[in-house]
Amino acid sequence: MSKKKIRILLADDHSVVRQGFGMILASQADLEVVGEAVNGREAIDQAELLHPDLVVMDVSMPELNGIEATRRIREAVPSCRVLALSMHRDSVYVREILKAGAHGYLLKDAMDQDLLVAVRSIAQGQGYLSPAVSDAVLYDYRKHVKDPIDLLTSREREILQLIAEGKTNKEIATILNLSIYTAESHRGRIMEKLNLHSSGELIRFAIRNGLID
Repeated sequence: MSKKKIRILLADDHSVVRQGFGMILASQADLEVVGEAVNGREAIDQAELLHPDLVVMDVSMPELNGIEATRRIREAVPSCRVLALSMHRDSVYVREILKAGAHGYLLKDAMDQDLLVAVRSIAQGQGYLSPAVSDAVLYDYRKHVKDPIDLLTSREREILQLIAEGKTNKEIATILNLSIYTAESHRGRIMEKLNLHSSGELIRFAIRNGLID
């Protein structure tokens, strides 16, 4: 009697990534790709329809990101496990998607073998972290910070919101009656504390934490 295959849903907005990962997974006798999704909403619909054993979920997707999609899939199909897929090594991304219910985190530049190990480990009820992000996760854990926003002072949260709303350092300085150098310094400290490297990441962080709509 043949062993039951692990049924996998691939969710990624890049067709090249889906094709590449799909080929790696389909080449294995114990794995089967049963569906694909190009954004978070489609991933939820497909998961509810197909009831896969596992979703390989891109963290950053249009319309609905992988973090929120993971949260909803885990609520709707509790038996379905999630392997997060991302280019980001920042602990904030890892923490957010694990908090949403993912069972593992794999970097997109990982070797083929790492994907197979991650998928099989998670399907068997274990967890998996790419070695390259495990140090960041451990460091984050050791700080015992439940929420990254707790790292910010009240003034820094205020400035984070203004940055996320698209205000320049000059405008922030005027609104808060600060020198432009102080505003710049606050921006740099916020980015450093949250381990973010661009305004886009900062805006996404602000949205995820309810600072802006």
